[in-house]
Amino acid sequence: MSDNQLRVVWIYPDLLSTYGDQGNVLVVERRARQRGLDVARLDVRSDQPIPTSGDIYLIGGGEDRPQRLAAERLRRDGGLTRAVENGAIVFSVCAGYQILGHEFINDLGQREPGLGLIDVVSVRGEGARCVGDVLGDIDPRLGLPPLTGFENHQGVTHLGPTARPFAQVRQGNGNGTGDGTEGAYNDTVFGTYMHGPVLARNPLIADLLLKLALDVNALPPTDDRWYEALRAERIAAAQQQPA
Repeated sequence: MSDNQLRVVWIYPDLLSTYGDQGNVLVVERRARQRGLDVARLDVRSDQPIPTSGDIYLIGGGEDRPQRLAAERLRRDGGLTRAVENGAIVFSVCAGYQILGHEFINDLGQREPGLGLIDVVSVRGEGARCVGDVLGDIDPRLGLPPLTGFENHQGVTHLGPTARPFAQVRQGNGNGTGDGTEGAYNDTVFGTYMHGPVLARNPLIADLLLKLALDVNALPPTDDRWYEALRAERIAAAQQQPA
C-alpha cells in the first residue's frame, strides 16, 4: 500500500469483462472497505496506460479477438509487468489467465505471446468445450475452503515447472489437460478459468489478495452469511451435475 490507501486496478473492462467478471473488483473493493481500508479503484480502459503503482490488479475473461487486442496492448504498455516486478498482486480469469502465460492461440489461429507472468502455455482444445459448474480443492498451502466457479472455455492450459496448480477439481474440467488441475499461481500472480464471478462465490480468495497486498496474516472478520448461502447453492449444483 502507498499513502495508506489500497489501490485496486481493473484492467481493460472494455475488452475483458465477460460472465460478470467485473464483479471481482467489486468484491475486493467491498471487502477492503468492510475492514475500514481506504480504497482507490481505477478502471483502466484499453486506450489508457496501466499504472505501475497499484496494489491489486484484476483482469477478466473475453472473446478471442478482444483477448488478442488486450495481449498486444499489455505487451506494448509494459505497466502490468513493471507492477508485478514492484510486488503487486494480480488475479486473472480465463482469457486474462491465458494472457498472463507465455503464449496462447489467438482468434487467427496463431501463437500469441503472453506476458510470461505465470509459467503456463495455453492451446486450443480438440474436444468438447468445457462448460458448467466446477468444484475443487484449492492448494492447501493457501489455506482456503473448496473452490466453486463456472467454466466456459475451449482452451487447454499446461503448467510449467514454476507454476503451482491453484486447485484440483472434483467436478468439472479446470485447465482441460485431464490431470485435474485448475488454474495456476506463483507468489503474487494468480490465474483461473472460474467465472461466477469467482470472488463472489469465494470471498476468502479476495481476502487472500488483500492479505498479500497488506502483508498481513489475518483480517478482521466480516458478515459472510450472504456469501455462504451463495456458496452452498453453487456447490450443491456442482455436485448434482455429471462428473
